[in-house]
Amino acid sequence: MKTQRIFLTLTAINFSLLALLLLLPYFTQAEAAEETVLRGTGIEIVDSDGRLRAQLVLEPADPDYEWPDGRTGYPETVIFRLITADGKPRVKITTSEEDSGLMLLGASDTTQTILKAFRDETSLLLRNDAATQRRLTPRGPAAQ
Repeated sequence: MKTQRIFLTLTAINFSLLALLLLLPYFTQAEAAEETVLRGTGIEIVDSDGRLRAQLVLEPADPDYEWPDGRTGYPETVIFRLITADGKPRVKITTSEEDSGLMLLGASDTTQTILKAFRDETSLLLRNDAATQRRLTPRGPAAQ
């Protein structure tokens, strides 16, 4: 009788361990599903050939950067780019403390749509391959 009790006890312990091992992945998956935050300083998506196709990066500030209009300083900026198979960014979304923008490029680099909010000004720039462009602002259109 004593041997039977030992076997029954061992069988019960083994059954309990089996049940625990079978249920453990369920509890692990449930916890992992609740924590779906991805953290990093950038994300890059590549296609099956290894070419960069999308990018989300944080560009650091550069106080020495000189703009074409004479301003200096480049603020910390978050940039999201969608890139074609030939490596050209065709969609670009940016944001910083001072401005935000959306740029859409056509088949050539001169075909552009740029929607921009800089400090307290907003504008929409439309440019085509013939170097014709129009800038729209809340004050009205300005052909160039």
